[in-house]
Amino acid sequence: MSKPELPHPLFAAQAEALASRFSNSAAARDLAGGTPKAERELLRDSGLLNISVPVELGGGGASWRQTLETVRILARADSSLAHVYAFHHLLLATTRLFGSDGQWRDWQAQSVAQRQFWGNALNPLDRRTVATRAPGGYLFDGQKSFCSGALDSDRLLLSALEEGSERLLIAVVPTDRAGIELFGDWNNMGQRQTDSGSARFDRVAVHDAELLLDPGPLSSPYACLRPLLAQLILASIYLGIAEGALAQAGDYTRSQARAWHFSAASEARRDPYTLRHYGEFWLAIEAAATAKLAADRAGLDITSRIFEVMGARATHARLRLDRFWRNVRTHTLHDPADYKLAELGNWALNREYPQPSFYS
Repeated sequence: MSKPELPHPLFAAQAEALASRFSNSAAARDLAGGTPKAERELLRDSGLLNISVPVELGGGGASWRQTLETVRILARADSSLAHVYAFHHLLLATTRLFGSDGQWRDWQAQSVAQRQFWGNALNPLDRRTVATRAPGGYLFDGQKSFCSGALDSDRLLLSALEEGSERLLIAVVPTDRAGIELFGDWNNMGQRQTDSGSARFDRVAVHDAELLLDPGPLSSPYACLRPLLAQLILASIYLGIAEGALAQAGDYTRSQARAWHFSAASEARRDPYTLRHYGEFWLAIEAAATAKLAADRAGLDITSRIFEVMGARATHARLRLDRFWRNVRTHTLHDPADYKLAELGNWALNREYPQPSFYS
């Protein structure tokens, strides 16, 4: 029996160093919203954008376990940056899962050499972009929503439905390709610096060599690993948010919270009811380390209940401690838990596997 793989110490240390810097400005940037250009540049400079790329292509050769550990570390400090960072690695993986050997190797080597940040304009549920056949490729026309990390990116993964056949086409193009317009219209209550706004495509030329057709999306058991990676990314982000919220709540409880005047404890950190809450928080995080659904619930529960162990003063707008709940609440709504539970229930009751999709 092989030993479990340990997180790569260098990758984790780099992520910890960045997380420390991001944490210092996270509350202020949550208020400001917009594109965190300086922080994205720090990610470029750190080399962490390259860790999932094979060593022979100039990358770090990290496994997905090691990559997800860095996602979780960053999410403790700033889940918006963890989101776009994690999706960058998912998009790189998508080229390998859906594209030919020559395609993904060239793109990933270029990504390392040019310090590229990848953005998402895939969103297969948004059917408003149409691909029309043209000499040597297609013209993409339409709109997309939830284009996380597209602003300030170097490459985009985008999708369209082929005119006439409704076939899903996925392509890799430079973000500055003529006809692509990205909008800074993301102003939601959570994940405020993911730039998950909208995009418009006006006769964007997509060459045949830029299309992921061999083997194509979800076309083989190997290609069907893509949604599994996406779910693991979400679980890592939610767990990181919960861990970050718990850490800040602990600091606050130890340094500023007051024991309730009916409590026999001399300080809040010794109150038995406060300790009970912390015990439940810890149990939820430890139990959630293996499942996206459990991470979803743990994140929502802990980020809401931390105020019970900090008190009313912790709700002051200056602290913006509510950002942990707003972030996980916003993110989890994009991938409804009810449908995951229904898939689990169908397996438990009928022993039927889920139908592979981008969200299964």
